[in-house]
Order: sequence, then structure tokens, then C-alpha cells
Amino acid sequence: MYNLLLSVDVASIDWSRAQFALTAIYHWLFVPLTLGLALIMGIMETCYYKSGKPFWKDVAVFWQKLFGINFAMGVATGIILEFEFGTNWSNYSWFVGDIFGAPLAIEGIVAFFMESVFVAVMFFGWNKVSGGFHLASTWLTGLGATISAWWILVANAWMQCPVGCEFNPDTVRNEMVSFMDVALSPFAVDKFIHTVISSWIIGAVFVVAVSSWYLLKKREEKLAKASIKIASVTGLAATVLALGSGDSSAVRIAKVQPMKLAAMEALYEGGNGVGLTAFALVNPFEQPDYKAREQHPLHVNIPKGLSVLATHNPDAYVPGVNNILRGYVGNDGVPVPSVKERMESGKKAIKALSDYRQLKGKGNTSPEITASSEKILKDNISNFGYGYLNNENDVVPYIPVCFYAFRIMVGVGTLLILFFAILTFMAFRTELKGKKWLLMAGIIMLPLGYIASEAGWILAEFGRQPWAIQDMLPTRAAVSDINASSVATTFFIFLALFTTLLVVEISIMCKQIKKGPEYSS
Repeated sequence: MYNLLLSVDVASIDWSRAQFALTAIYHWLFVPLTLGLALIMGIMETCYYKSGKPFWKDVAVFWQKLFGINFAMGVATGIILEFEFGTNWSNYSWFVGDIFGAPLAIEGIVAFFMESVFVAVMFFGWNKVSGGFHLASTWLTGLGATISAWWILVANAWMQCPVGCEFNPDTVRNEMVSFMDVALSPFAVDKFIHTVISSWIIGAVFVVAVSSWYLLKKREEKLAKASIKIASVTGLAATVLALGSGDSSAVRIAKVQPMKLAAMEALYEGGNGVGLTAFALVNPFEQPDYKAREQHPLHVNIPKGLSVLATHNPDAYVPGVNNILRGYVGNDGVPVPSVKERMESGKKAIKALSDYRQLKGKGNTSPEITASSEKILKDNISNFGYGYLNNENDVVPYIPVCFYAFRIMVGVGTLLILFFAILTFMAFRTELKGKKWLLMAGIIMLPLGYIASEAGWILAEFGRQPWAIQDMLPTRAAVSDINASSVATTFFIFLALFTTLLVVEISIMCKQIKKGPEYSS
């Protein structure tokens, strides 16, 4: 590991990142709808179980069919995503496979099999099992999908904030020392809650969009009105909860990923009582000259807003990009070294590991002989990943993407709160059929909801760059030794394949929606 492909082709890194990003973006088109529809169709079948009215069964069956179409597509892209860790990121898999592989294995063995079993009962067991067992199967299908998301998000959260592990110089790998620290890290809990809640929002806007289309076409009006009532309440509750979980996530990011926070705010010089940028004209096509410290045109901020967002203290210190590069003293009084200092420390760790391995290779297993190298390695291991960086500016992610992704996510999220509040009021107090403007808004909110959801993930992953694992392993050291042309070829193959899958799903979905529900009576 100490000899990690420092001469790897830059094109291989870029194409590997592009291919993984492509797969993840397409996969995330399917996952949130699966989680969101699981909740809503569970509520609908519960209404049938409690009331005994065939109408609610017809409603539940209709939405379950759309769930099934989307579920199948999500599985296909998810499997490819996991295989890419071995093909394109073999050094990453070698270095932390003992840790990263555990949640993925649990997700495959437990959650995926749970989904597979109960989804079959849900689709084919309506007249073969009791109503209570079928209802349980529907909820357990959704629970299985949510548990699956939990373990995937545990793995992703560990990449953002590695905990519960120690570096073993003999195996040259990071090894798990506390499964509970990995599985229940605060970062994982925050990420899971925020991600699942955002998926409920996607499920709600999807149901509202389809139901709004029916009302505009003057079709399936009873189903559409009932579905909108459930989806509007679900959406309103989820958007409000997302606001709270997003706040908790921001505090966590400020603690463990201050550069991500600085990038998404385009904050170059920090300080105490820092304002939150409401709007600024950041050039989206080039990395800004953050060392010039110039404020962007049309800059409007909320006084002390960022300090409140990051720490819940209006006068707290928040570091900017340049502060992180130079080093700073945090709110806890602990000094954070400059990036150059951390790079030097990382190089010492890499050199000490190399010396240790060479001594071991020569048969020098005596603790007295290897003690010096071990001590240097232990003292500097926290900066190990910095030793693979070429320049201090490598730690600064692409600021325009982070800046605008954050504002798209928050802006659309705020709009959705307002929309669901109005829709909930109107759905329970007035007749929706004649409110064409509201129904059109319901359809428009579907693509906007997806854009906000994708923007959140783009911020999470772009903001972490250049790290595959925060502060531990940069992407240039995590990539496989693979020819760039091979990765580029598979990139375009996957692009064609995923686009085809998406077109097929949308086509099948649209046909099923146009066909409408099949009423039992």
C-alpha cells in the first residue's frame, strides 16, 4: 500500500470517477422512488386492512405495480455499482475492504433477501395469504428496502468519516476494531435519516404528479383525490423533517469535513459570526481564485447564518478555504495544522511504513529493530492520505458545483415545503379538480424533486474530493491500475445501457399510468 500507484495515469482516475458517478446518478434515480413509494403504498394497504373497502385494495395494487417496475431497475444498477469497487477501485478495496465490505455483505445477505422474499408475497399473495400477513409483507418489503439503504449509507458515511478502525502495518490495511462504531456512527445516523426522509419526499411528489395528471385528464378522480391526500400529508411531514435532519447533517459536516462546508458556501476567509450566503454570482465554469479573497458579485448573505448552521452558535468560528489551507484554531481551542504540514506528516508515515516493511522483509521481526519505524508511523498515520497529494490546493473541491448544488437542494426543498403545505390545505378543504394551476404545479414538482435529490448527492460526493476516504485515501491512490481507454469504453457502454433502462422504465411506467388501475368491483 505504501507504493500506491503514484504514477497512475490521470485519465484513468478521471474516467474511473466519471464511470462511478454515472452509475451512482442513474442508480439514485430509482432508489428514492422505491423507498418513497414503499411508505405510501404501505399506508394505502393499511387503509384497506382497517376499512375493508375494495377501493383501497385497488389503490394499493396500482401503486404497488409502479413500485415493482422501479424496484427491478434499481436492483440492476445497484449490482453494477458494487462491482465497480473491485474493477475500478481495487486499491481502495484492498486498503479498507475488511471494513467497507462488512456493511455491503450484510446488506446483500440480510436486507436484499428480506426484500426478495416479502416482495414476492406482496405481489402474488393477495388471494393466497391472510390480509394481516399480506399487510405485514408490504410493510416488510419497505422495511427491507430501508434496511438495505441503511447498510449502504453506513458504508458511504464511513468514507466521509472513517471510525472504528486501525491501520495494520503488517497487512498494510485498515482493519475494523469496532463494528458498532462503524455501524452506528453519528455521521451514518444523520446521513441515513436525511436520505430516507428525502426519499419519502420523492415518493410523495411522484404520487402527487401522477394523481394530478389524472385529475387534469378527468380520469380516476376518486383514486387521484385519495392518493393526493395521503401523499400531500406524507410530503409535508417529510419536507419539515428533512429541514431538521439537514440541519443536523450541516453541524456534522462542519466538524469532520470543514472544507466541504467552505466550498459549498464559497467561503474563502472565515471568522467569527460568519454570514450564510443567500445568493452570489459564482462562475460555474471555472474554479474561483480563492486565494485572492475577493467577494463574488451580487453577494447577499444572512448575518451570522453560517455560524448558526455550522455550530448553532451565532458567534462561533467557521474556517474558510484559505484558513484550512494555512491552518487554524477551532472553537474547541485545538489547533488544526496547515495542509502543507499534514502533507509532510503523511510523507513521513509513508516512509516509515516503507522502512517497516523492508525490515520485515529482511526477517527483522524484533520489536526493538522495528520500533522506531512503528512509532513514526503511529504518530503520523492520521495524515497518511495527505502524503499522496502533490499540492496543497488538491484538497479544495470544485467550488462552483458544491456552491450551486447546495442552493438547488435547499431552494427546491423550501419550495416543496410551501407546495405541500398549500396542497394539503387544498386537498382537505376544497375541490382540487378545478385548480388547474395547482395540478400543473404538482406535475412540475416531480422533476424538481429529483433535481434536488441528485444535487444533495452531488454535494456529498463532490465536496469530499479529493478523498475516496476522508483524510485517509485520495482517489488517485484508490484507483485500479487500469488502462484509461478501457474505462472510457465501458463508460459509454454503461451510459447507453443505463439510458436504455431509464427510457424503458419511463415507457413502462407511462403505459401503466395511462392504463390506470384495475378495479375489483
